[in-house]
Amino acid sequence: TLRGPGGGSFTAADLPHGRVRVRVEADGHAAQSSDVTLIPGDDTEIVFRLLPVAAPTGSTPEQIEVVVHGEKPAPAVKTFSREEVRLIPGAFGDPFRAIEAMPGVVPVASGLPFFYVRGAPPGNVGYFLDGVRVPYLYHVMFGPSVVHPGLIERVDLHSGGYPASFGRFAGGIVAAETNPPRPELHGEGNVRLFDAGALVESGFADGRGTALVGARYSYTAALVSLVAPEIELAYRDYQVRLSYDLSPRDRLTLLSFGAYDLLGRERNGDLTVLFGTEFYRLDLRHDHDTGRGSLRTAFTLGLDRTANAFLAGEQRTITTQILGARTALDHRLSDQTRFRAGTDGTVERYAASAAKYADPDSPETQAFSQSFPPRTDLTFGVWADLVLDVTPDIEVIPGARVDLYRSQSASAVGVDPRISARFAVSDDVRITHAYGIAHQPPSFVLPIPGLTPATLEGGLQRSLQTSAGVEVDVADATTASLTLFYNVFLGMTDALGSQSRTQDGPPTQEVDERSMGSAVGAEVFLKRKLTKRLGGFVSYTLSRSTRSLGSEEFPSNFDRTHVLNAALGYDLGRGWRPGGRVVFYTGTPIQASQNEAASSPPRTTDDVDRSPAFFRLDLRLEKRWTLGGSTWLSFVAEVLNATLSKETFGDQEIGPITIPSVGLEGGF
Repeated sequence: TLRGPGGGSFTAADLPHGRVRVRVEADGHAAQSSDVTLIPGDDTEIVFRLLPVAAPTGSTPEQIEVVVHGEKPAPAVKTFSREEVRLIPGAFGDPFRAIEAMPGVVPVASGLPFFYVRGAPPGNVGYFLDGVRVPYLYHVMFGPSVVHPGLIERVDLHSGGYPASFGRFAGGIVAAETNPPRPELHGEGNVRLFDAGALVESGFADGRGTALVGARYSYTAALVSLVAPEIELAYRDYQVRLSYDLSPRDRLTLLSFGAYDLLGRERNGDLTVLFGTEFYRLDLRHDHDTGRGSLRTAFTLGLDRTANAFLAGEQRTITTQILGARTALDHRLSDQTRFRAGTDGTVERYAASAAKYADPDSPETQAFSQSFPPRTDLTFGVWADLVLDVTPDIEVIPGARVDLYRSQSASAVGVDPRISARFAVSDDVRITHAYGIAHQPPSFVLPIPGLTPATLEGGLQRSLQTSAGVEVDVADATTASLTLFYNVFLGMTDALGSQSRTQDGPPTQEVDERSMGSAVGAEVFLKRKLTKRLGGFVSYTLSRSTRSLGSEEFPSNFDRTHVLNAALGYDLGRGWRPGGRVVFYTGTPIQASQNEAASSPPRTTDDVDRSPAFFRLDLRLEKRWTLGGSTWLSFVAEVLNATLSKETFGDQEIGPITIPSVGLEGGF
């Protein structure tokens, strides 16, 4: 039931899925109701014509429209909203950190921002913010995400078979969407042990325009210097957004964001950069409401820079200049059919600083120059799909994209067909399917700006992605899902997960070494909205990921059979909310030593030795005060790895890595 003072303005949130009855009541008018089927995230428009009570004969009834806005999610996508993410213990309120808690995600190490998604390595996972590609998600070491949480509306994980609008990555896709512009003055900020951040937005030109500014700055360098004066550790980021409504149907938006990270060591007054990255994006887009859909045209400028003391044996810097353009059309052909299509082109210019001390004839220097030469890469793609509501209970989305890649004198073409479907068995049960092929150029071990191998002679990486699952609405704000997946990887450049054995040496790993592989598993996800008084989730992945080089097949170096995340939070009342999260995963395969590699036959995937399992407990406690109608202040204490657990890699025990956080958050 919607109640309001009249004037045609009604708002509804957290409506249940399936068949519901909507009733509208307004003062001075006769109430009306209507039955409607609500699909998660879909746009549902209902028009009521309410007659005034005791209206005179011949009077014109007042028309009131009730519109539920939202983007319809792709089948099988996993989503956390901003409000939910800030309540996940161990995530420090950062939307991107929710990714590591989703099913299908296998961490490289506890707390680090690198992970496998359904067997695909970290370098094959793409990150996007409002359609703009982001090179990495988190600040250096165990830092927060590179985008202020207040800008993010939600984060989606497409584990495979994702929409045709995403491409050029043979693994999963992490897509974040920003909050829509708001003309009223609002903002939020926080101060913690290791950093401080703030975001504010306001309108201008009588609400036709908005301006947003956000930033975060870390003072960890001052804290680290107390215990290790020779270590330099710093990070910072910024976000700026301007929007202006040219007309009721046209909006111009300028979005700029960037991040800087540095980890170095100072000796005798000289700073050696162990790891340093920075990236900047400037995106100008025009959105036009066509009446039956929307059309977006956007242009992007970007700059990436990475410095490292170990590139080719000395400190080198790789810089990438980026120019991109994209279009996206979303048009409703009929009540049952939507047509979506677009283009995406990118020019990337790579350059590396000159070697000062390294021998130009050394194998290490020559290998670096061959993998990362000065060059200009061109990429252009087109994509299209159809959203077909075959019946009120059946949705099918066939689509495809074609990408052309060119680097130096080599070219390659990737043709990626996709199809997904959602079948509503009943109001509470849905079956989902997603299938697709994805291509990607050779990639580096980790998603680091600029470190993109130049070779295309070996062809593109390719993955065949399949999944099928069932979703069930268990109870109010509670859903459960079970998904089975099977992926095949061809021509992968996965130096982390692949190993080769020789008869006279230990396992070797090469950046451009190609491997085959597969991943099979099951994902369980049970979630009750964390914003409820009692909320939480259970995320479990059972999987097996393998690689093969030649005739030898072996488990991926970061194959973990079991991965479990379980979180629970409870509102005690009066603003108090404690919460906890359990993280558990089994160990990775132990590589054979040099003697074992030479004297024993290769082990199969069934008899490989593994490192010990890992367990950690994250805790969070919040006390929230509401000051007036729209102002709030919170005290938040949080600990990642409160159990002081250590992690083992091979025969090396690391840790415990424990991150405490105490601070204040507020907003208005």
